[in-house]
Amino acid sequence: MAGKLIVFEGTDGSGKSTQFQLCCQALTEAGREFRTTVYPRYREESSALVRMYLGGAFGSHPDDVNAYAASTFFAVDRYAGYKQEWGAYYEAGGLMVMDRYTTSNAVHQASKLPQAQREGFFHWLFDLEYQRMGLPSPDQVIWLDMPTHLAVANLRRREAATHTQADIHEEDNDYLTACAQAAAQAAQLYGWKRIPCVNDQGQLRSVEDIHKEIMQLILE
Repeated sequence: MAGKLIVFEGTDGSGKSTQFQLCCQALTEAGREFRTTVYPRYREESSALVRMYLGGAFGSHPDDVNAYAASTFFAVDRYAGYKQEWGAYYEAGGLMVMDRYTTSNAVHQASKLPQAQREGFFHWLFDLEYQRMGLPSPDQVIWLDMPTHLAVANLRRREAATHTQADIHEEDNDYLTACAQAAAQAAQLYGWKRIPCVNDQGQLRSVEDIHKEIMQLILE
């Protein structure tokens, strides 16, 4: 009996990792048994091509590697993680909570394509991983919908505070805008749970307010 798979998605700078961590903390406090995986698994050999790609080894702009080729880099790492870390637990009925998954390629790689071609890419992507590679499809995708200008501001603050170098995705503002558009398209087509990160007045919602809404969805 397969378990349940919950995925957190969002563009870079959306606060996704923060909300993922808060969710895990809340599930632990509630006594729920679960496991987590964060993709890409940067410390594992299976992410070698992902690291090369994001580090600029194949070009300094995201478009230097087409959406289909780049997606296979990430898919291999997900397959390895499933086989090595969490597949048996999930198949035995376990709850998995993911920070990024196949759905991230729907956000980050479909953005390289014209809008009219994205639905075909989504179909190819999900068929590749969920059908041909045998990875489980998510039961619930929680999409943090953050306006791009606020996401970019968050990224730049984080880079300054941590003295880290942005990867080729994070440093390209136009690319981040296209990612947000691709995410909205995928969310509408596949029923992702949209969590707006700003209120009706365009003001940023508090971390706690967003967390509360997410946990209501999950605990249902």
